[in-house]
Amino acid sequence: MAAEVAKDCSDEERRLLTWFLDFDPPEGIRAEFIEGEVVVSPAPAPRHEKCLSRLSRQVARMSVTPMDYSGNAGLVLQSGGRCTKNYAIPDGVFAPMELDLFDPEGNWISPDGVAMVVEVTSGRADHDRTIKRYCYAKAALPHYMLVDRQEKLVTLFSDPDEQKQDYLGIAQVPFGKPLPLPELFGFPLETVDFV
Repeated sequence: MAAEVAKDCSDEERRLLTWFLDFDPPEGIRAEFIEGEVVVSPAPAPRHEKCLSRLSRQVARMSVTPMDYSGNAGLVLQSGGRCTKNYAIPDGVFAPMELDLFDPEGNWISPDGVAMVVEVTSGRADHDRTIKRYCYAKAALPHYMLVDRQEKLVTLFSDPDEQKQDYLGIAQVPFGKPLPLPELFGFPLETVDFV
């Protein structure tokens, strides 16, 4: 898949993409290729991880569909329009266990079959609120949950429109209020521990 993306690149972008795909970041560092830039992030803060832990625990216990979860699944997303050559590592990825999506060789997987991606805002919240939202919609990821720690809101985007490169459905609650999850999950997510 990387070779297909590289055909659409300028020589400089191709070199950067080749470097990125060969880059092995040190432990505790996350590197993504977003909007033609290499974005390097340090290990997340404990509160960031607390939100993901509480969310993944609820899904594991209460989801009507058994889900696999990964906090390090690298996704290769479609490029074009609002999204250029993108290799994103969402904070959380949920996929139905029966699909066994996290089993392939290599570091990057297709988003096909992913049920929901999750981002918890940190230092670069603008990427989570806009760029990643548009790229996840273009990739037709059915649900994108944004836990916005600065705004103290949990937003569930649904019904992706690949042409508009955005989500048509938006459900939002402040921290502390339950957020109904879609049928595939089938329970209201408690957000009181996100505070």
